[in-house]
Amino acid sequence: MSKPWSMGRRGLHLRAVELRVVGLLAVGALALGACSTTEEQSEPQGGPAAEDTASAAVDTPAVDPFVYVALGDSYTAAHGVPTTSFKDGCRQSDRNYPTIVGERLAAQGVAVEVVDASCSGAATIHMERERDAGGSSLVPAQFDSLREDADLVTLSIGYNDFRLFHTMFGRCAVMRRVDPQGSPCRDLLVRPSGFDLLEKRVEVVGRRVAGVVRGIRERAPQAQILVVSYPHLVPEEGTCPERIPLAPGDYPYVRGVNTRMAQVLETAAGAVENAGYVDVTGASEGHDACSEDAWMGGVDPMANRGTPFHPFAVEQRAVAGLVLQQVDVGA
Repeated sequence: MSKPWSMGRRGLHLRAVELRVVGLLAVGALALGACSTTEEQSEPQGGPAAEDTASAAVDTPAVDPFVYVALGDSYTAAHGVPTTSFKDGCRQSDRNYPTIVGERLAAQGVAVEVVDASCSGAATIHMERERDAGGSSLVPAQFDSLREDADLVTLSIGYNDFRLFHTMFGRCAVMRRVDPQGSPCRDLLVRPSGFDLLEKRVEVVGRRVAGVVRGIRERAPQAQILVVSYPHLVPEEGTCPERIPLAPGDYPYVRGVNTRMAQVLETAAGAVENAGYVDVTGASEGHDACSEDAWMGGVDPMANRGTPFHPFAVEQRAVAGLVLQQVDVGA
């Protein structure tokens, strides 16, 4: 086995990159009447009563808004995509895809009401339970935002369960020191028998998400439900250790876990009537963190573009477009 970090100045730089990963993941660990006046009119003396203009006016019926509820974690909240609100601990961006979906629907003449319950760090359990996001107050359960009159619900959740995301881009990155040219993370997590710890955990997450989708249907019986997958951070081929400090052999392993996550999310969506799947994973091909046209940052994203290992604004715009392709606003 070669000695880790014996590659001179470049190796020392990559060593420093790896040591920052866990700390960065901890930091970076988803709101939208007319006034009128009445003028007194006196009746002419001795003449017929003036026409009652109030009764002649045609009442305009109120239009029920198209209610859109967004549920999810930091890939929906999009913290780090300027500008991020820190007031409630959820770190929501004002340019995340729920906001953009609402704006684009409004531009089409749809009276839309956006209820964004996404929260950075959320897991499937936080759909039904409140969450401590730091500070003195608790974040309400995301299901508390669901309504019987909801028309659309989007859901992107799963990678915070079992600390899956942290394992892939935190623990696996640190494992690079053990075998910088091999696949130390895969070697640790996949047993000789073929049992893959992360794959089994992803399968459990899939069942949990299926339960979440059923819970949405119970609380929002008429809503169109869209399960939104995660983008690929890791390229199909090649490496970029300055951005994603994994050992070369762990690149395909981590990418495979993300592919499997997309599969279980699609299955979860398919188990409930009027629920669809938004394939962000497929759409992100060629836009991984190593790409020149990246939708996500790596360990050290460009200034003002996002949080480490999280989406850039361009990814959120792309996801909004994918969601809108499937949205049915009705008659």
